[in-house]
Amino acid sequence: MQKCEQLYEGKAKKVFLTDDPDILIVSYKDDATAFNGLKKGTIVGKGAINNRMTNLLFQKIEAEGVPTHFIQELNDRETAVRRVEIVPLEVIVRNVAAGSFSKRLGVEEGTVLAEPTIEFSYKNDELGDPLINSHFAKALQLATASEIKTIKDYAFKINEILKVEYLKAGLRLIDFKIEFGRFHGKIILADEISPDTCRLWDVESGEKMDKDRFRRDLGGVEDAYIQVAKRLGLEMESK
Repeated sequence: MQKCEQLYEGKAKKVFLTDDPDILIVSYKDDATAFNGLKKGTIVGKGAINNRMTNLLFQKIEAEGVPTHFIQELNDRETAVRRVEIVPLEVIVRNVAAGSFSKRLGVEEGTVLAEPTIEFSYKNDELGDPLINSHFAKALQLATASEIKTIKDYAFKINEILKVEYLKAGLRLIDFKIEFGRFHGKIILADEISPDTCRLWDVESGEKMDKDRFRRDLGGVEDAYIQVAKRLGLEMESK
């Protein structure tokens, strides 16, 4: 497998073609953004942490029967993945009220929900990733009814897997965002699972251990990311 020209650069990653049309190489960056790109910065070492953490969790998820785009970790920042057609839906699963959910619905942050919830956002930066429902998704032909059912089933299963893995690391999974893609017509998990895409609170102290430290100017962002990685069993260098 040979790395070829760059295909795409997003807010958190660069994507490269390879000599295999079914395989891409994803390279994770240290760039950090929040509030649909209005806030920008750098989290030193984030790229390596998010790459390695995503790969670890994707392999655990795949072992439980949910297909993913993961193929092979190439180095600290780069991974070979299956080339998918991304379904333009951001899928948010929530276990505890926080962030925009609390603001929109007037629910105190930290309130445990009676059952996990799922939300869809239309993946469109220019529109600010607006919330939509499954009927919108079908009407706009973003996904079929069958694909939406598969995505929902996979999302709730991933939630149960991640809750267990994070709890073993002394972390509560508050909520998370995932994305899916089509690979030869099959829905598979894509993108990443990291402190960028998950809200994680320390079980004992309730301390935020995720991107909210960057969003809310809480400080200690790099240290929080490193601690999450270490708790999951990854060997990481401290600053």
